[in-house]
Amino acid sequence: MEKIIRRDYYLDKIIRRKQNGLIKVVTGIRRCGKSFLLRTLFRQHLLDEGVDETHIIEMAFDLYSNKKYRDPAVFEPWAKQQITDEGVYYLLLDEVQLLGEFESVLNEFADMKNVDVYVTGSNAKFLSKDIITEFGGRSDEIHMYPLSFSEFMSIYNGNKYDGWNEYITFGGIPLVVLADDEEQKIAILQNLFSETYLQDIKKRYKIKSLEEMNSLLDFLSSSIGSLTNPNKLVNTFKSVKKSKITQATVGRYLDHLEDSYLIESAQRYDIKGKAYLETPLKYYFMDLGLRNVRLNFRQQEPSHSMENVLYIELRMRGFSVDVGNVCISERNSDGRPERRQLEVDFVCNKGSKRYYIQSAYRMDSEEKIKQEQRPLRKIDDGFRKLIITSDSPKPTYNEEGILTMNVYDFLLHPEYMDY
Repeated sequence: MEKIIRRDYYLDKIIRRKQNGLIKVVTGIRRCGKSFLLRTLFRQHLLDEGVDETHIIEMAFDLYSNKKYRDPAVFEPWAKQQITDEGVYYLLLDEVQLLGEFESVLNEFADMKNVDVYVTGSNAKFLSKDIITEFGGRSDEIHMYPLSFSEFMSIYNGNKYDGWNEYITFGGIPLVVLADDEEQKIAILQNLFSETYLQDIKKRYKIKSLEEMNSLLDFLSSSIGSLTNPNKLVNTFKSVKKSKITQATVGRYLDHLEDSYLIESAQRYDIKGKAYLETPLKYYFMDLGLRNVRLNFRQQEPSHSMENVLYIELRMRGFSVDVGNVCISERNSDGRPERRQLEVDFVCNKGSKRYYIQSAYRMDSEEKIKQEQRPLRKIDDGFRKLIITSDSPKPTYNEEGILTMNVYDFLLHPEYMDY
């Protein structure tokens, strides 16, 4: 029997946006489950709600058999022919960026009072400022990530500890998670990189050779959770590859990787100064399996893996996430004042809520506990402060109000953030 991975978190988001007059846009890395969400789970919801099958109009533009419909002069009349009465029609369009002049086409259907439009797209430029302008403020984005640990565990046949090891090794791309064995998982991840993601980038941005892009991905894979910038990466190219690549080229490549949702960057934020610091940044992979396959599964540091998982989990929960910088003044061994910078792994904001979070894989000594708590103790506002670790038995507050909990409770019970 085929396994079905429920994506209720995203399905609920789509359902709550039904017939809101906006173009619902599901974005995310290719193969993260957008098509399944829209054309299987949401479609089944519509049928269960009594929508007639003839009132669901679907098109997958990435299928070769549908190539002719990428021409708007072919697609538009075909779709309008399906609309034969005044009832509500649901237009479900997959990988719509492949449709020519899709902005104008979507606006035309959104103008029809009895058409509710839903689309998926695999590139951030798809929602660039220009396109949002074309939509006239009529788009409503639902960003989708690969499986969260909670979603992964919903179909994993084993305990959470074994599941965690599997998850941080092979990631949460549904196609990979559903594969039968490790050999298949690795083959799928390798194929996704070489035949899907990188080829998409090469074609979209007309890159002649992917050699430098591949090297950049390898450098980023080796440094998740570390501060870096284009200049530092250029120096790495020069020392490791003897390359003459420029900072501008590295910057463009980083933009391409972010636009394709392979990586995300987190800016540094001066907590006391309440200002952003331009560089350096941290880069995280959308999926750890994709990161690990770049390095042939050689560098699987559990502390960096946990930090990457926590970053993506927080983004999935709708937070904007920055790297916190706390500047303090202390006296050195000579008694002279000395300025130091302490780092908070994540400054998370959503509406009026803010959380300061440290990712600490191990806190097995008093010295380590003090080290992780120190930046949080130096923040003098009233927002919640958390330390996520792999070895805390249960959520516990210290006398300064800092909450420590284990990564399993944090990932499987979102409500524990407000424990």
